[in-house]
Amino acid sequence: MVFNSWGERMSEIPASETPCPHRAGNIFKIRYSVNWHEEGAEANKKYLNLITELYSFMTPFVSNSPRVAYLNYRDIDIGINHHGKDSYREGKVYGDKYFLNNFERLVRVKTAVDPQAFFTYEQSVPPLP
Repeated sequence: MVFNSWGERMSEIPASETPCPHRAGNIFKIRYSVNWHEEGAEANKKYLNLITELYSFMTPFVSNSPRVAYLNYRDIDIGINHHGKDSYREGKVYGDKYFLNNFERLVRVKTAVDPQAFFTYEQSVPPLP
């Protein structure tokens, strides 16, 4: 785990002023990562399970309702978008964690600027249907 401190000037910027809303009240952002040099499916399973257990262990010590995430530390375990008919619904799952109350505003911007969703990846902000 890597703890990056937040606060000070970050807390002075209103959550609605930037897409990243994690401002006042957040003293750290935590990056969970695991590295290994062993090869094979068993090693992959072992180390991914370890990081999943650590993430779960940290639950009582981190934000909740929802448990938020920092976009630059992308986490596809919290959801991906298949860019089909359920694109908005799928995007809302991770969008609420990354952007909190800013998600709906970002969806409106995406709809106005890129309604055909030309610029996409598995966790991009979706346009409205």
